[in-house]
Amino acid sequence: MTRVLLADDQLLVRAGFRALLDAQPDIEVVGEAADGGEALTQTVRLTPDVVLMDIRMPVLDGLAATRRITADPRLADVKVVILTTFELDEYVFEAIRSGASGFLVKDTEPDELLRAVRAVVSGDALLSPGVTRRLIAEFAARSKEPAAATALEQLTEREREVMALVGIGLSNEEIARRLVVSPLTAKTHVSRTMVKLGARDRAQLVVLAYESGLVRPGWLG
Repeated sequence: MTRVLLADDQLLVRAGFRALLDAQPDIEVVGEAADGGEALTQTVRLTPDVVLMDIRMPVLDGLAATRRITADPRLADVKVVILTTFELDEYVFEAIRSGASGFLVKDTEPDELLRAVRAVVSGDALLSPGVTRRLIAEFAARSKEPAAATALEQLTEREREVMALVGIGLSNEEIARRLVVSPLTAKTHVSRTMVKLGARDRAQLVVLAYESGLVRPGWLG
């Protein structure tokens, strides 16, 4: 059973999400929060699998709450999915850098929301295809020049290749087909790369791929 915490200052939004999620046999809403401070407190108390976090809330905004959650070793297994009203929200890229596993626009289709919750629990990030890839590219294009790629020196040539493919939004299955290896082998390469670079999840691996210059925005297809 996947346990979800809803953090949004709008009661009707929370009610709608709760009705949808609680209707699923494999998902349970274990709590709600109306502001970022409450979201942080509830996350510590309940340790849900996923927090659906509105980015604009009183007391503590979703970005600050996400930073605190992902920085807490006790909450290492909690995945944060940012909810935003606008596709081009200036805080979204920073939220992923802070440890969020992805984000969704609030008017997303119900099936997409369910897919997203299940995806982050299984270790995937909301990075392909569609709006997230476009946004990552947009914010990467605005960011400063790539940092020195010193961290990448510890990766094998194949691991760098796999990281670049993750960076352009390919799934493990797509990476496997591209490299003519098994999906399990592709997943192993991705996992080892994350461990070596200290990436919390696939989302942060994508950010590192851009920040190191391994992937450039124009490469998205």
